[in-house]
Amino acid sequence: MNALPFIIGALLVYAIAYRFYSAFLAAKVLSLSDERVTAAVRHENGHDYVPMSKYVAFGHHFAAIAGAGPLIGPVLAAQFGFLPGFLWILIGACLGGAVHDFVILVASTRNDGLSIDNLAKKYITGAAGVTTAVAALFIIVCALAGLAVAVVNALAESPWGTFTIAATIPIALFIGLYMFRLRPGRIAEGSIIGVALVLAAVVGGRFVAAQPWAHLFVLDKPTLSIILPIYGLVASVLPVWLLLAPRDYLSSYMKIGTISIVGLGVILVMPTLKMPMITQFVSGGGPIVKGPVWPFVCITIMCGAISGFHALIGSGTTPKMVAKESHLRFIGYGAMLTESFVSLMALVAATALAPGDYFAINVPPEVFAKLGMATDNLAALSKLVEEDLRGRTGGAVCMAVGMAQIFSSLPGMKTLTAFWYHFMIMFEALFILTTIDAGSRVLRYIAQELLGRRFPTLGRHDHWPSVIGISVLTALLWGWLLYHGDVRTIWPMFGVANQLLAAVALAIGTVIILTESKRRVYALTTALPFAFVIITTAWAGVVNIFSTYYPMTADPKTAVPAWANIVLTVVMLALVIVLLVETARKVRALLR
Repeated sequence: MNALPFIIGALLVYAIAYRFYSAFLAAKVLSLSDERVTAAVRHENGHDYVPMSKYVAFGHHFAAIAGAGPLIGPVLAAQFGFLPGFLWILIGACLGGAVHDFVILVASTRNDGLSIDNLAKKYITGAAGVTTAVAALFIIVCALAGLAVAVVNALAESPWGTFTIAATIPIALFIGLYMFRLRPGRIAEGSIIGVALVLAAVVGGRFVAAQPWAHLFVLDKPTLSIILPIYGLVASVLPVWLLLAPRDYLSSYMKIGTISIVGLGVILVMPTLKMPMITQFVSGGGPIVKGPVWPFVCITIMCGAISGFHALIGSGTTPKMVAKESHLRFIGYGAMLTESFVSLMALVAATALAPGDYFAINVPPEVFAKLGMATDNLAALSKLVEEDLRGRTGGAVCMAVGMAQIFSSLPGMKTLTAFWYHFMIMFEALFILTTIDAGSRVLRYIAQELLGRRFPTLGRHDHWPSVIGISVLTALLWGWLLYHGDVRTIWPMFGVANQLLAAVALAIGTVIILTESKRRVYALTTALPFAFVIITTAWAGVVNIFSTYYPMTADPKTAVPAWANIVLTVVMLALVIVLLVETARKVRALLR
């Protein structure tokens, strides 16, 4: 079946949702008005609170929320076939994820950039605030470790990739100084220079990889597992205008530009979807995701449909950059739809591969041998990309192969398949790394706010010993999990944790709308997605404990992380139950 009708249909749905539903949310439910002064303007300090143009703020927000989830999740969920993932990405984003992001961003912007736990404290109860803060700490630690695993796997032993990603850091520092100190206000000028330098770094990586000294950029997984938390530590301490905003802004050009090229490539090439609409694994027992299509398609595909991690960004760095309330619709709702389209492209890339090739890449060779499938074009693809593709689990390699295959089908591109493959690996790593720097900063915000309730000095953002000390502590937390874990132990827990936080954010959004909206019936815009997400995620958490983690306890190599995952999942479910009880009491009081 051809992919083009699905892509065109999805674009039409996105356009209708943004034009009408987001306008309804902005005008009726949230009553946006530029007469209200935003947190960035009210508290501008040149460090954390810096009002920016809506395009720079959009670039940061999109780059921060678009991590590994929209790329890897759809590839793994392709096990169920094309249709389940397609429907969840489309419906989940328009009615759930974009609403979730929009409402939380508006709420935080109107409340001095408060984090999600302080929003819970203000609108629900103090107990709800503490519970949300602790849950958010659990979740963001899992998220950063889960995202970093994909970077480690993508860059390990890759001088081309390591050089390119490393080069984006000094480039971002230079552009930050250029746009905010040397040539303030010259956004277009700085953008052109920055994008040109980033593209030069991508091309230069291939040159570096061919040099005798390329070994300087060959790093193994343990080394990368140490370097990434250190980078997150530095990113969480530096002024937001110096590294975070320009790096994410420039990364957004590459992200949006690449996905646009892929979309154009899909239209021109019109690839055939070789994966069936629904596979035999929809009832469970699959080699990649063990559970049935529901609830696991909703847990495997997170950021492309709905993601609690977005609430941390929407109540962390982004609300401290918004200059006008009228920008919030474009940033909050629009960025989520853009990310959803990214997920859709990843799903198309994975399902354009022959089923035998898809499973041969995504599962270990010994597991593939038991499936009774034959590869179709795997040997030729391995030769074209100059890599052995068998058993390259995790989703990143599969997506890169699928997209490289689409690119190479364009006229004159056949001989550049290896280049496109490695470019896509770098593209994925860049996606993830921009989320790590923003996520590390948000983790520091939450930790400071939580500890500041007991020790006020630790909560001060202008007290450098507190800022640096807590940044080191938080980096050690997720760095330890990254160093000792892997995709099997981290990603499933990340999926459940991420969606539980989305349920928390939707519960808070429901209370806010009931409290401040003109009509209480508007609360259904968040209450209905909340009901679906909480039921789906809680059930997936229970199934994960008994079908994924508990069997791993029998193996001495995985027993410790497996038991840790069981405990963490139980704690997170318990925290959410406490929050639900507090939310139910508040809603009942409001309705009375």
